[in-house]
Amino acid sequence: MSVLPAIDAADWYETIRMADGVTLIHEPWIKPFFRCNMWHVRGRDRDLLFDTGLGHFSLRTHVPLTERKLICVASHTHFDHIGCHHEFPDRCVHSAEAEILADPRSEWTVADRYATDEMFDRLPQGWDTARYDILPAPADRLLEHGDIVDLGDRAFEVVHTPGHSPGGIALYETKTGILLSGDIVYDGPLIDDVYHSDIPDYMATLIAMRDLDVLVVHGGHFPSFGRVRYRQLIDEYLAHKRRAGCHLRQHP
Repeated sequence: MSVLPAIDAADWYETIRMADGVTLIHEPWIKPFFRCNMWHVRGRDRDLLFDTGLGHFSLRTHVPLTERKLICVASHTHFDHIGCHHEFPDRCVHSAEAEILADPRSEWTVADRYATDEMFDRLPQGWDTARYDILPAPADRLLEHGDIVDLGDRAFEVVHTPGHSPGGIALYETKTGILLSGDIVYDGPLIDDVYHSDIPDYMATLIAMRDLDVLVVHGGHFPSFGRVRYRQLIDEYLAHKRRAGCHLRQHP
C-alpha cells in the first residue's frame, strides 16, 4: 500500500470568502471533527481574526490576511484554536483562560488527548506528535461578557459561553446578525466531557443564547448555518441532557 506524501506549508491552508466581509480560513487536511474554523473579518479601521488553528505551519506567513491592524481573539484555549496566536501582537482572550494562553501546556489545551496522527487525513510535512507544542502567547487584553471588539465601522459584542471550557466566548454583531460561536455551538457533536467542561454551565449558556437574533452562525468547526438550525441544535442538546438527567446548577 503506497503512502501519500505529506502536505507542505504552501498547500496547508485554504481560504473561502463568505458574505459581509468574512473569510473562512481552515486546514483541509485535518479531519472535520478536529479542524478549526478561523474567521477573518474585515473592518474599516482594523480587522478581526477569531482563532488561529493548529499552529504547525505559520498562519501569518502562508495566509495573506491584511496590511492593517489586526485584533486576534481566542474563542477559547484548546490547542486547535490557538496554535498561531503567538504570531499576532494584539491578542485577546477571556480572563478565565488567560493563564492557559500564556502557558499552553498540553494537558491544559487538551493536546495530550486529541493532537495525534489520527486527526489528519494527510499528515503535514514535519509533523511529529511527540514534539508538538504551542508557544506562549500572553494576552494584551482580557475580555469579559458584554465587552466590544471595535473594528471602526463594525462592533462585535463578547458573549461569555462557559460550558465547553470556562473562558469560552462567542462574538455577536447586531447589525448583521453574525455570530462567531466558537465551540459552544456548531453543526456537529458538541463536546462537554474534557477536563474543564461543565454540563450545567453548558446548558445555562445555551438557554441564554437561544433567543439571540442571529442570521448566520460561523462555528468553530463544521459548516456555517442559519437561525433555524441554530435553535434546533440548541434544543436538541438541551433535550438530550435533560433526558440523561442533567440539570441546571441550583444557586442558594
